[in-house]
Amino acid sequence: MNDWSARQYLKFEDDRTRPSRDLLAQVPLDHAARVFDLGCGPGNSTELLIERFPEAEVIGIDSSSDMLRQARERLPGRTFVHGELTTWNPPEPTDLLFANAVFQWVPDHPAVLARLLNALPSAGVLAVQMPDNTNEPALALMRQATARGPYAGHPALEHATRGDLPTPGDYYDLLRPLARHLDVWHIVYNHVMAGPEAIVEWFKGSAFRPFLDALDDKARGTFLTDYTARIAAAYPTRYDGKVLLRFPRLFIVASR
Repeated sequence: MNDWSARQYLKFEDDRTRPSRDLLAQVPLDHAARVFDLGCGPGNSTELLIERFPEAEVIGIDSSSDMLRQARERLPGRTFVHGELTTWNPPEPTDLLFANAVFQWVPDHPAVLARLLNALPSAGVLAVQMPDNTNEPALALMRQATARGPYAGHPALEHATRGDLPTPGDYYDLLRPLARHLDVWHIVYNHVMAGPEAIVEWFKGSAFRPFLDALDDKARGTFLTDYTARIAAAYPTRYDGKVLLRFPRLFIVASR
C-alpha cells in the first residue's frame, strides 16, 4: 500500500481517539517508566499516554513516514521512530505496550502479540484494540463492489480485504498461558456521521486504502461513486439527516 495519510486519518480524530481512551482506562498501572505506543499514527493516542504517565518515557512506533511526521509536529520533543511490528521487540525494561487499531494490519498478528507479551517483564502490560467490523455493511460492500462489473477479477483488489479477527476465545487460549491476568471484550460504537459521504471519507483513511491504491485515478473515481451509492442504501438517514456508523471493536488487556 501507499503511505498512510495523517490528514485523512485525522478528519475524524475525536471518534478515532475514543477507543484509545476506553482502552487506556482499563490499563492496570498506576505508574510506568517506559511506554511504547505501537502504531502511534499521528500521535493522538501518544498524547493520551503522556497525560496518563507524565513521568514516563513515552515512545511512538509507526511504519508510516507521514504519520511519524505529523506525530512529531504534534508532540515536539517526544520520541517517534520507524518500526515494523512483525519484527520489532521492546527493550528491557518496558512497562506498557499500547496498540490502538494497528494489529489488524499486521500479518499473523496473534503470534506477534504472543511474542510481545512474552517479552514483557513481570507486571508489564500489553493493551490492544482492533476493529472487528469485517462483517459490517461498510466493509462487506467494499468486497461486493469488487466482485462484479469492471473490477471483478482485479488481482490487486482480490487481496485488498482484511481478514476476520480470531474469536475472543482464540485470543484467550493463546495469551492466557503467558499472562497473570487477561481481559478480552468488545465495545460497539455508533458514530454519528454527517451522511453517507462521511462514511466513505472515514474509510478512505483506513480500510478503504488498499482498494483505492489498487486503482488508477479514473477507476478510483468510478469505484468511489459506486461504493458511495451502496453506502447510502445500507445506512439509513436518521431524523436529523445524519447516519449512524456501527463499529464493533475488540479490546485485549494482558498483564504479566
